[in-house]
Amino acid sequence: MMQIALIAHDRKKDEMVNFAIAYEHVLKPHKLYATGTTGTRIMENTSLQVHRFMSGPLGGDQQIGALVAQNEMDLIIFLRDPLMAQPHEPDIIALLRLCDVQGIPVATNVATAELLVKSLQRGDFAWRELVHKYKPGIDG
Repeated sequence: MMQIALIAHDRKKDEMVNFAIAYEHVLKPHKLYATGTTGTRIMENTSLQVHRFMSGPLGGDQQIGALVAQNEMDLIIFLRDPLMAQPHEPDIIALLRLCDVQGIPVATNVATAELLVKSLQRGDFAWRELVHKYKPGIDG
């Protein structure tokens, strides 16, 4: 079971809901996380269970980033709105940087999200299970 975060800016929420509907069968066996409204909208429109964090501007991106920093997130789908300035842009950049540091696959548009989810469906994310298996414990 993979841990997957679903995040969408306001003008991309409908696109995220449609994506979740289309790939509900692929996402269902995994543990899903989302920022506030995005998670609510997904649960209202699918049978998916989503652990919701705060909304992005209120710290939700940072909460997901904390899981990334601990290498406890396997995939992030973050539908960003490139045409709208975001007041919490530094948080977004920090989250994307953490994904780069930890080697976490991240999609920022639906085309890349579709490729990653199809890859997940094929079993191409099995390498993440090894990451979890050999992750050092608190004892080091």
